[in-house]
Amino acid sequence: MRSRAWPRRLAKLALVTVIAAMSACVAVDDNTANGASPMNARSATQKTALVTFDVTAFPYSGMIPDTGQPFLDVVDGDRRGHSAPRGGTLWEDQAYRDRHVLLSIPAGFDPRRPAVIVVYFHGNNAMLQRDVVDRQQVPRQLAASGLNAVLVAPQFALDARDSSAGRFWEPNVFGRFVDEAASHLATLYGGGSAATALQSAPVIFVAYSGGYLPAAYSLSYWGGSPRLRGVILLDAGYGEQDRFADWIAARRDAFFFSAYSPSSRDGNLGIEERLTQRGISFGTSPDAALSGGSVTFLETSENISHNDFVTQAWVSDPLATALSRVGGFPRPGAARAKRR
Repeated sequence: MRSRAWPRRLAKLALVTVIAAMSACVAVDDNTANGASPMNARSATQKTALVTFDVTAFPYSGMIPDTGQPFLDVVDGDRRGHSAPRGGTLWEDQAYRDRHVLLSIPAGFDPRRPAVIVVYFHGNNAMLQRDVVDRQQVPRQLAASGLNAVLVAPQFALDARDSSAGRFWEPNVFGRFVDEAASHLATLYGGGSAATALQSAPVIFVAYSGGYLPAAYSLSYWGGSPRLRGVILLDAGYGEQDRFADWIAARRDAFFFSAYSPSSRDGNLGIEERLTQRGISFGTSPDAALSGGSVTFLETSENISHNDFVTQAWVSDPLATALSRVGGFPRPGAARAKRR
């Protein structure tokens, strides 16, 4: 078990961390940013940073929806903890105190053109730099997709086997989170035209594995916003099938794409069954365009590893490939991810 000082050390180091694995990155803290001038039309370099947010998933001391039970239900002296779904206790000071959010702006991003915010909901046992950046290469894949897009990835349970949504279980919190993200992204970009553009930019959800739970609740409370253009699930259909099906049925102007391995096959079939009962058709082509009203389920082969699904699934760099099929947001001068 890690020492109780671990989250504090992480916060101190990560607040102004340059994401070393990315080329041409810029370090930022909560108040400053270097790089492109506010008057520049496009970001000259890719900028990636961990930023502390006021409004994000954790800390959380409320109730677990539909259970009537407090989230922090274990007390040991001055420590509080959560009874983990898979047994044992996850302590608040170790797993549920991190306010950091990963932000990334690809080189060439132009806020004066149609732009989109991609919100990434990571899975269990994850840390933003170690897993989302270094292992899953999410900022690199976003850049490779060719979208004129920026990335927002909140930290959920820190390096823990837990999918809890934290404050995203509460109404109105996700909307405030998106607003704060737009402000921090504008600072990272360098201000100017980015602030206005990002405050109203369309949004795409991407959830991997256990990220399905905070994504599903965010859909319940914010899914009716016309800003939300679509949802991408990467081996993430483990639960909340009714919430996903309800959102698809209600938002026939948005897209839904779910690729899955045998690991989440049953959950995805559950969503398909609910849609069939409602008379909503769906496709299964890996080449489907992700556009308003499209619903696609893509079953991958049995030898695909769930743990590697974000980087190696039906293709290499599946996230880049899926995002490349979203129309309407081309990044000027960017080569789109190869369509396979």
